[in-house]
Amino acid sequence: MDLKDKYLLRYTKYLKSISKRISKKLSNELEAFQRIDRIIARPKSLDRFIIKAQKEENGSPKYSDPLNQIQDQIGARIIVFYLEDVEVVASEIEAYYRSIEKRQLIPESENEFGYVGKHYVLMIPEDVVDDEMDRTQLPEFFELQIKTLFQHAWSEANHDLGYKQDQPLTSHQKRKLAFTAAQAWGADLIFSELHSNL
Repeated sequence: MDLKDKYLLRYTKYLKSISKRISKKLSNELEAFQRIDRIIARPKSLDRFIIKAQKEENGSPKYSDPLNQIQDQIGARIIVFYLEDVEVVASEIEAYYRSIEKRQLIPESENEFGYVGKHYVLMIPEDVVDDEMDRTQLPEFFELQIKTLFQHAWSEANHDLGYKQDQPLTSHQKRKLAFTAAQAWGADLIFSELHSNL
C-alpha cells in the first residue's frame, strides 16, 4: 500500500470521526465563553497531505515518515471576537491539553503586516479515541489555532488568493494583500480598544 492509500484509509476510517469529536470536546469545554464565534476541526485533505509529504528541504525530502511526522493531519481552529479573547481561551487550552509546541506567529518586522495567529501542537486526548481503534494507525497530535474573526478572515482569503494560484502574484498584488493585512490588524486593535473602553 503506497502513502496515498495509507492516508486515505486513515482519513476515512479515523481522522474524520476524531476531528468531529475534538470539535465537540472543545465546544463543551469552552461553552462558558461568550465571545467565541465558532470552533471547527477537520482532517487535512488527501491532496494537501500528499503535497506536504512531498516537500523538500535542501534537495532532500523534509519528511522521512510523513504519516508519523506531519502534525496537522487534524487541524482545529477557535475563532474569537477580540484580541484579549485569544489569551483567555489560550489559558484555558494550556490548562487542559498537553502542548508539544506553542507559537505566536507574527510578521518578522514591525513595518510588515501579514499572517498572525496563536498556534499549538497538542496531544490528541484519550477520550476522543475509541477502544477499538488501532492506535498505531492514528496520529499522536493535532494542530490548534486560536484567531480573531479578522485574523481568520484574512488568512483564509490570503491562502485562497496567494497560495492556490497557478502563477506567482505580481509585486502590486502582494502589496494589495499586505494592505488588507494592515486593515485587519487595525480593525482588531480598534475593536479591542472599544470593547475595553465600553
